[in-house]
Amino acid sequence: MDNNVLSWGNDEARKDASPLPVADATGLGEIAEGAARVSVDDKAMINCRADVNQLLPLKYHWAWEKYLAGCNNHWMPTEISMQADIALWKSRDGLTEDERRSIKRNLGFFATSESLVANNIVLAVYRHLTNPECRQYLLRQSFEEAVHTHTFQYIVESLGLDEGELFNMYREVPSITGKAAWALKYTQSLSDPNFQTGTPDADRAFLRDLIAFYVVFEGMWFYTGFAQILSLGRRGRMVGVAEQYQYILRDESIHLNFGIDVINQIRAENPHLWTKDFADEVRTMLREACELEVAYGRDTMPRGFLGLNAQLCEQYMHFITNRRCAQLGLAPLFPETENPFPWMSEVMDLKKEKNFFETRVIEYQNGGALSWD
Repeated sequence: MDNNVLSWGNDEARKDASPLPVADATGLGEIAEGAARVSVDDKAMINCRADVNQLLPLKYHWAWEKYLAGCNNHWMPTEISMQADIALWKSRDGLTEDERRSIKRNLGFFATSESLVANNIVLAVYRHLTNPECRQYLLRQSFEEAVHTHTFQYIVESLGLDEGELFNMYREVPSITGKAAWALKYTQSLSDPNFQTGTPDADRAFLRDLIAFYVVFEGMWFYTGFAQILSLGRRGRMVGVAEQYQYILRDESIHLNFGIDVINQIRAENPHLWTKDFADEVRTMLREACELEVAYGRDTMPRGFLGLNAQLCEQYMHFITNRRCAQLGLAPLFPETENPFPWMSEVMDLKKEKNFFETRVIEYQNGGALSWD
């Protein structure tokens, strides 16, 4: 957690209090003419008293730093050549059927997942996260989700794939449908225009949404696909697709770390929300999510290839799940396990370097230290 995140403590005074009067959360309410100027102490993650249109003074510098880091990591998919991938995909003996299955399943999952995340940000999270510097980052993240969706359109079009098949997998492939359905139930109430935070139950509903989309969707469910495609790229196969996945993973690292900080900051400011029952519920969420991702790994890799198999992906998900538990201050769900894909950490190096599959020199600026997982 960033140094700016508050330590957790007792807040008995707020535990049973009625909701505080707050500024209009949308930022589109009437102007309070003659009102006092916003101070740092007025700012809060949820149920904020302060005018959400006023960025300064900053309270959560970690949110602003992540916004700057996201801007510095700008890229577009059309900058990346797909010629080698097109030739390999069209070659009769270029890829095995298992490799093709894995690639298509990955594209099918990611093609709509980025839109699901973007819709959650725009329709739910942005409205209820009442802090302007965090909203500034959400605007950047929303654009990045659009770039990621553009990426999969670009890949599908470049390879001449059946767009109907790929973009409907989240409806038609059980291992993908299961994940999408699990995530959507956590945002249904928040997307209701009549939903409001300000009570313990509503605030916990918002926390569940943040955990479902930031910790699970972006922090767990993307990682099997990243490992599979980046492993192909490391071996000189589908290098254009792998390069784009590399950049997406770099973006997702900041998304994940932002979400973890938001969740922990809300917890710090509202410790009455994080009861034992709620912590147990979160652990159940992470266990269910891990099981769904393990099933997805088996579906995408029924026989394995290039040293990868479903068993290694399951081990990887146990490692990742325990890591997410630690980041949320929860006990691990699985026995301690080693990371079977330690090379994934190389992908998160944002220094100027030849990228790992050696297609071209990439220059990234880094606005702050990032953790790859």
